[in-house]
Amino acid sequence: MSKAVAKSGVLRALGAMSGTSLDGVDVAVVETDGQQIMGFGPSGYHPFTSEERGVLRAALGHWHGAEVVAAAEVVEAAHVVALAGFEDVDLVGFHGQTLAHAPHQQGTLQVGDGAHLAEALDLPVVWDFRSDDVAMGGEGAPLAPFFHFACAKYIKASGPICFLNLGGVGNITYVDPRYSSPEDPGALLAFDTGPANAPINDLLQTRLGMEFDKDGQVARSGEVETGALELFLAEPYFSRMPPKSLDRNDFSEMIDLVAELNDADATATLTAMCAASVAQGMEHCPEPPSAVLVTGGGRHNPVLMQMLEVSLDCPVKVIEEVGLDGDMLEAQAFAFLAVRVACGLPTSCPGTTGVSACVGGGVVSVPEHC
Repeated sequence: MSKAVAKSGVLRALGAMSGTSLDGVDVAVVETDGQQIMGFGPSGYHPFTSEERGVLRAALGHWHGAEVVAAAEVVEAAHVVALAGFEDVDLVGFHGQTLAHAPHQQGTLQVGDGAHLAEALDLPVVWDFRSDDVAMGGEGAPLAPFFHFACAKYIKASGPICFLNLGGVGNITYVDPRYSSPEDPGALLAFDTGPANAPINDLLQTRLGMEFDKDGQVARSGEVETGALELFLAEPYFSRMPPKSLDRNDFSEMIDLVAELNDADATATLTAMCAASVAQGMEHCPEPPSAVLVTGGGRHNPVLMQMLEVSLDCPVKVIEEVGLDGDMLEAQAFAFLAVRVACGLPTSCPGTTGVSACVGGGVVSVPEHC
């Protein structure tokens, strides 16, 4: 057993996240005992090159084969670079890159070998966070809610609040901080709301060679096609009760719904679909939250934020307004979860993934000399 795993008290953990937007690797330090956040440390970002993004895009939806092997090599190499140079770190939380997610069929696939990273970094690495949850009947996603609960306590929220992450896929966590722990029934409800940035990015990459809609400039110049929006909202996923989760490509037909539209109208419509799916999801909240705190790349899109403000019945804020870092929240989440795994604490529960009982996922790999 590594010294980090055996150590009690506050650990200094370094988390890494590479999301479905395929932009790069976020890394961040959290000081925590796995239950409370004591402080946040330095962070960093390592972008994927256009060639690396191409390799990852080619592997999306694949479960095995040459594309998956190539993607794993890209992910591991990028993470070694991104995670190097951080001092006084006890352990690393490594999410890996999700290529495919079908929890009630094939399972879930995040590529990247934590044992390889442990040797390269000379640090214990906690990884493969989702498999145990899926094996026990859970969705395997989202996994950040236990960290969101700790964040709500950290910012001293007095009542229910929502964390909305708009990455490639949107997901929401309803937190009631009046409970003492995230495992308590009623403390958390979490689920994927629907597609977020992924279809917008894919459309702009294909049509205009753009990685994303910077500042919502393309969407702002277009008009929403309400017929396409209504067809999108008729999808059975939105009537399913949470917990529930999505693969990045589950709504690939969205592109077909806007295929006949010009670039601006297509982008505006996809942006409206993201906002509308969040509004649909908010109907599942047990109580109206005091605010929705938006994190992830979508919060930088003023058109999307305006659509959310119009469609939701509570204040919509970028998460920086409460003193948290919206670019690093998911990396911080996997630092926090790594410590929970090291301490033998649960990382998901029925309210977050639909798993049958609280489960602590994750594999711990240590350098051979430890």
